[in-house]
Amino acid sequence: MTHYAMVIDLNTCVGCNACMAACAMENQTPVWKNKWRTYVPEKEIGTNEMVRRRFFPHLCNHCDNPPCLTVCPTGATYKRPDGIVMINPDLCMGCRACAMACPYDARYEVTYGDIREGKEFYGEAELQRTSPSMDKCSFCAHRLDKGMKPACVETCVGSARLFGDLDNPSDPVAQIVMSGAAQPLMAHFGTRPNVYYIEDMKRKG
Repeated sequence: MTHYAMVIDLNTCVGCNACMAACAMENQTPVWKNKWRTYVPEKEIGTNEMVRRRFFPHLCNHCDNPPCLTVCPTGATYKRPDGIVMINPDLCMGCRACAMACPYDARYEVTYGDIREGKEFYGEAELQRTSPSMDKCSFCAHRLDKGMKPACVETCVGSARLFGDLDNPSDPVAQIVMSGAAQPLMAHFGTRPNVYYIEDMKRKG
């Protein structure tokens, strides 16, 4: 069975934000209020003359044990057989319980005001969303179902984002994870994330 996961190489991310732009256009996120399905914060690491800027891409971790799912009172949050955690906007009542439960700050609210703004920003004819709900990364499930990669992966200029199937031993993503070269973020929460990071070797050094 397919078990999707993403590997992000912190050594090759250049902070160009192409992933953010591609995701925003693909999924029509409310960028006017600085809400994104994926974002790339930057940090200064090191001390004195060794200080340097590094980039740390974030998105929903599509956890195997997602706390956002267990607290959802309507069943709007659900998990596909391939491991992708989704939101059904028709069932979501916007209570924000999922956002409060998520330790990765991966969810945000889309309001009626955002839908009106989206008509101007993305064009009414192309508008995907018609009702308010919580929102987050879906690994571009609609693209995966057509045999395509997530928009952020396809557009990454540094090939920092890799996407694949953990249940396929020949998949490069599965091989990287199995080798231990990539580790999930804050795995101690017990959520069993499916987004893995290859550590910044400069930072390690």
